[in-house]
Order: sequence, then structure tokens, then C-alpha cells
Amino acid sequence: MPAKPLLKAKQRHHRKSTLGPSHLSIRSSQIHEEGVYTGEPIQRGKIVAEYTGTRLTNEEADALYDNQYRTYLFGLDDRKHVIDGEGVAAFINHSCDPNCEVEETGGRIFIRAIRNIVADEEITYDYNLYDGSLDDAAPCTCGAVNCRGTMYSEKEIARRQRLSGRKRGGAQRPNRRARR
Repeated sequence: MPAKPLLKAKQRHHRKSTLGPSHLSIRSSQIHEEGVYTGEPIQRGKIVAEYTGTRLTNEEADALYDNQYRTYLFGLDDRKHVIDGEGVAAFINHSCDPNCEVEETGGRIFIRAIRNIVADEEITYDYNLYDGSLDDAAPCTCGAVNCRGTMYSEKEIARRQRLSGRKRGGAQRPNRRARR
């Protein structure tokens, strides 16, 4: 399998340059490369950030990110569109034991605290990935006691197990989209 290209540094910097809430910062993470940390406590139920960026159809996203290793795509409830993440929320890492969850309201994605979060804690939510090629395990590196070993949702894990013995017809999408 050929090496998968990484986003160019200029593209990565652009994603970071979009400002987010002043109490959030992007820095090195033990979960995965870079993560988002809060500089102040966040109360349970509060909106932490909004996942912003260009809205694309799934087809546009597939064409744009064909064979890319890393994407910042967030699938919307209609399953026809994604947000190509920019700004601080695009750097929030996955965890199987998250401190936040996502909610979609009017086509906008908000990251909300599901418990009190202390200052200097990394912000996380469960990606619940729902697509990707069957040979892509989407391994999880969160380190939580309840880690399921993959960033795929429970529903997607069951679907993939059913399909693993059968050949899948049609083209397989190389990109994974986060889903609640």
C-alpha cells in the first residue's frame, strides 16, 4: 500500500489560523499529535466550541481528499454534506471516554461539555466514525479504560463485522467522516 500523503504545512496552518474561543488552545497531545486544551474550567452543559468550515457534498469531499491520510470532515445529519473543519474545533481529538459531545442544530455543529472540565484538560468527543473502506481500522489511541480500539461507532463496528466476510460492491470511500 503506498504511503498516504499528509496535508501540507500551509494547509494545516490555515486550519489553525481561524480563531476560536480565547480560552482554548492547540498544543501537543498524548492522544494524537495535536489536541485542544482549555485554559479555564468549563461547566457541564456549556458549549465549548463550534465546528466551522466550508460545507461540501460527500462527492466534493471525496474528490478533494481522495487518498489523503488526514481529513477534518464532519458529517452532517443529512448524510449528504460535511463540514471541512477549520479553526480550533477541527483539532479536538477522539476519545472513547469523552468530556464533550456534539450536537447539530440548524446545520451547525456545537461541541458541548457533558461533565465539568478542569483547566488544562484536553477537550475530546467520541468521533463515532461511520464510513471508510473495510480495510481501514481507524485505530483509537485514546488510552481510556473503556477504549473500543477504533474510532468507528458501535453501529458501524457491527455493520463492518457483517460485511467483513462479503465483498462489497461499488467504490469504497477512502475518507472517514465523524458522526454523532
